[in-house]
Amino acid sequence: MTNEQKIIVMIDNIYKNKKKKEITVRGWAVDLTTKKNPKIEVVPSDSVIEHKIGLTPRPDVIEAYDLPPYVSIGFNINLTVASFKGEATLSFSNEEETVTQIVDLGKNYSDVTQTANKEKWKQYFRKFKKGLGYLKRNGILNTYRRVRIDQRKTNDKYLDWIEKNEQPLDMPVEIEKDILISIVMPVYNVDVKWLDKCIQSVKDQTYTNWELCIADDASTHQDLLNALAAYEKEDPRIKVVFRKENGHICRATNSALELATGEFVALLDNDDELAPNAIYEVVRLLNERPELNLIYTDEDKIDEVGVRSDPAFKPQWSPDFLMSTNYISHLGVYRRSIINDIGGLRVGFEGAQDYDLVLRFTEMISSKTIAHIPKVLYHWRMLDTSTAANQDSKNYAFQAGQKALQEALARRSIEGTVEAGPANGLYRVKYTIAEKELVSIIIPTRNGYKDLKRCIDSIIELTTYPNYEVIVADNGSDDPQMEELYNQYKTELGDRFIKHLIDIPFNFSRINNIAAKEAKGKYLLFLNNDTKVITPDWLTNMVSLAQLDYVGTVGAKLYYENNTIQHAGVIVGLGGVAGHGHHTYPKGDFGYFGRLVVNTDYLAVTAACVMIKKADFQQLNGFDEEFVVAYNDVDLCLRAYEELGKYNVYSADTELYHYESQSRGYEDTPEKQERFLKEAERFRGKWLEYVEDDPFYNPNLTRSGGDFSVRL
Repeated sequence: MTNEQKIIVMIDNIYKNKKKKEITVRGWAVDLTTKKNPKIEVVPSDSVIEHKIGLTPRPDVIEAYDLPPYVSIGFNINLTVASFKGEATLSFSNEEETVTQIVDLGKNYSDVTQTANKEKWKQYFRKFKKGLGYLKRNGILNTYRRVRIDQRKTNDKYLDWIEKNEQPLDMPVEIEKDILISIVMPVYNVDVKWLDKCIQSVKDQTYTNWELCIADDASTHQDLLNALAAYEKEDPRIKVVFRKENGHICRATNSALELATGEFVALLDNDDELAPNAIYEVVRLLNERPELNLIYTDEDKIDEVGVRSDPAFKPQWSPDFLMSTNYISHLGVYRRSIINDIGGLRVGFEGAQDYDLVLRFTEMISSKTIAHIPKVLYHWRMLDTSTAANQDSKNYAFQAGQKALQEALARRSIEGTVEAGPANGLYRVKYTIAEKELVSIIIPTRNGYKDLKRCIDSIIELTTYPNYEVIVADNGSDDPQMEELYNQYKTELGDRFIKHLIDIPFNFSRINNIAAKEAKGKYLLFLNNDTKVITPDWLTNMVSLAQLDYVGTVGAKLYYENNTIQHAGVIVGLGGVAGHGHHTYPKGDFGYFGRLVVNTDYLAVTAACVMIKKADFQQLNGFDEEFVVAYNDVDLCLRAYEELGKYNVYSADTELYHYESQSRGYEDTPEKQERFLKEAERFRGKWLEYVEDDPFYNPNLTRSGGDFSVRL
């Protein structure tokens, strides 16, 4: 690059698809003058029959060149070629200069249809071969040690985060009102060295107005009993009751609760550790918000040599996530009077006693009195016998969790069943549909014969939900095949198929708003024409959630054609505006603490497949038509959350393919790019509060990608 050159172009890779006679060029380009994309063109030639230009986010480039966070600097250029001979010329230009890149069509590039699978299997094979060879050469113990070393290597980023965010501790701010916190801990035959570390972490608290209430559940280890007596003698804040007979964790915890005199109770396991500032942070928040009844914090795991890993950075109050897993877990701090009112922990829920407690506790309080502290204040000890290290060590715990959820449904007079999820500690709640009300499926299209046919055929062939209508919002199609297709569906579906001609300049929001007025259904389902249903109960799943009074919108899990995640919930603030969580994760992955495979709350979901009650849609006055193409769906969800006070739920078992951008084309002209940037700016101006702090996404997680890695 010369000193004067302002356009930088970098091609990352080129793939060939022999079957489709296509070349895909991937890379990035930036105009340093405008800090936006240069104009991208494919120079016409006999070699290239057709081309498509798509733009993609590139957070790495944005960071390197200090660009606006919402510009899409990356590009995917798809070339359909006459043959794999000759050249294609790519042009990147602004008003003053042009940079060209030549693509040799005859070169032996990787075949895109084989590369992904090859690489995946090569990685698996390398790991297997390496591990097997290492085991044969070095034995089990040394192999175990090597695995532990490798695990710590992959944990480096989190250790860097700890260094940056926790060392040194914030200077304590003076607390106006002291609040006694009762730390409640059941004990049974724990190794004294772990108990000692646990109790020392309590004694090391920077806030000193606490009491540690211990109930020994008839332990048989004399060294442990002696240690407990010594702890109590050494510090008047430590109280110990020695139970005469073993009653297991629920009875033991209740015995410890009887010792408590504090206004709030913190639950602590006998081999875990508290961060030094844990109780201080809780009391500081209670001084700011004395109305709070439940406070929970982030947590991580700690091994036998004190190395921390696997941080759980949690969202703020998320009712659907809690009905899928006990995400609140540690550290939980509860108002003691309410724990007493609900009878403490319940016998019969051993292993999931804290899950059952939090389900019952939160039924008694307003969600406005629940708060999350986004700091890692609890360290869960990884021992061979604990669920922190071995999920199979306490299978009874997960059965108890299923029982706790089933009883929660009964208490709340909600019909439904609870099934075990794809992993221990994850659950699927199947809500019974009260009435199978009409669903109006609204599909905007302009031409797109193959896309629309694939979409509607999949609906007809797979959908088990019996009561739906299909409304095609035709935005001025001029392909004669479209009318033939409409006649076919009219014959097939009768009155359940409606073609609504909306021949106006393209405006996604306005087209959907007009079509929604014609819908007869209680529920509106907005669906892109470039989608394909792959789960028969997709509509049933969505209605089962949408029927709940507190639910605003329901979104789906959408895959790219290569079986990676296209959409699984929108994170506001990602990339500076909004982006998709778990983007490009492989199908079948559990995601961040199970969030890919369980129903959970997000601030927004995509309108490529979104359901909302028609009454709610009307109350919100539909999509904001100032968002012509982008962010109209996120804006709708934010208004449902802000104005209606309702939650937007990602339905993990509602699965479709999404052949993204095929219906309306790419942002491949300066005009389209400029419109996109204006809509991004408008969104940020309207919703800056949530761009800066999405309540369903932890502030300690990255804003530059959807992989839930730590934010450094």
